[in-house]
Amino acid sequence: MNVLLGISGSVAAYKTPELVRRLRDRGADVQIVMTASAEEFVTETALQAVSGRPVRSNLWDKEAEASMSHIELARWADVVLIAPATAEIMARLAGGAAPDLLTTLCLATEAPIALAPAMNRVMWSNPAVQANRNTLEERGIRILGPDHGSQACGETGSGRMLEPDAIAAIVSGPQLADATEKLLSGRTVLVTAGPTREPIDPVRYISNRSSGKMGYAIAAAAADQGANVILVSGPVAIAAPPGMELHEVLTAEDMYRTTHAQINDADIFIGAAAVSDYRPTEVREQKMKKGAESISIDLIRSPDILASVAALENPPFTVGFAAETGNVRDYAIGKLKHKKLDMIVANHVGVDRGFDRDDNAVDVYWRDGEQSFATAAKAELAHRIIALVAARYELARGAATQPELTVISSKKIKS
Repeated sequence: MNVLLGISGSVAAYKTPELVRRLRDRGADVQIVMTASAEEFVTETALQAVSGRPVRSNLWDKEAEASMSHIELARWADVVLIAPATAEIMARLAGGAAPDLLTTLCLATEAPIALAPAMNRVMWSNPAVQANRNTLEERGIRILGPDHGSQACGETGSGRMLEPDAIAAIVSGPQLADATEKLLSGRTVLVTAGPTREPIDPVRYISNRSSGKMGYAIAAAAADQGANVILVSGPVAIAAPPGMELHEVLTAEDMYRTTHAQINDADIFIGAAAVSDYRPTEVREQKMKKGAESISIDLIRSPDILASVAALENPPFTVGFAAETGNVRDYAIGKLKHKKLDMIVANHVGVDRGFDRDDNAVDVYWRDGEQSFATAAKAELAHRIIALVAARYELARGAATQPELTVISSKKIKS
């Protein structure tokens, strides 16, 4: 893939050498074009060192433009990525202005264009910026992020640029191949994510190590493919991706009730949450005091959200997750059959595996077959999983209206 990386004048430009490295790790050839303002934040020397190519910045470079180099670059690119993208560059593109090399290239290229905005939270929420965003999206330009979190100005909110690995994962995936065609357009996807907390007393609770990163990545990938996403999340330290409906819950019972309150609207249900299997039978009103050498806590089963959704009279296409420490395939397939799921995503967890990491490796199983995904960033992995879910969902819908349809897979799960 040939990636033309445009860098505009935001402090987030300091992340671009790492972004170039992440893109090249995925096999991309990267040509950098900078605006004059970007040169105030990152040096051409550093960018040339990581990209292996001379950096372009001047539309009036007589030597380069003698051969109409800006047209040549526009044709060379498979993807044009502007990261960071400032409010100024968004306004120029929305207005069709081309005062510099980067905006000229954007007008001259036929390649998909993606922007990763980076600006102060107040600037991002400004009606003019949001109007420009809407205009750009209507024209097929993809807006990646922005993220929510601490900003260079010391404030916290939406506007910070997505992390380089997340941007590289999206740009390298299939979702930018055709900016006008999205796999889940018009569909509603309900995703559960994160852990639940089952209180013992006002201070203590039972929970697990789930960070919610995989579930949030799945939700973001579904939204990127055009889905209307409803995210039901346990307590996590992650900002929800923009543009989706978020319901924050605490316990397994909270998640069960919220999921069933929303499920009638869902075409696809993806249960990525690590729901507590058991909860205390009694929640103490006061903090338990240390005294006896040992104590015992009686536990009862929590409601099974995944099985209850699959058992509905008209269930959505239901995808489960299975995190196992051993016999992953057997347990996952058993769960798939016992709970009557359409698909299940399984991974091996343990010390330094699965939990609290930015990468993962999974195996996906369904009635007719299976597919493995090697270790990759969770953002990248989520897009691959969503592409598979979308494909299997369409096949399932077709099979429901065409009983004679037979799905053939190269791998079969033995009964």
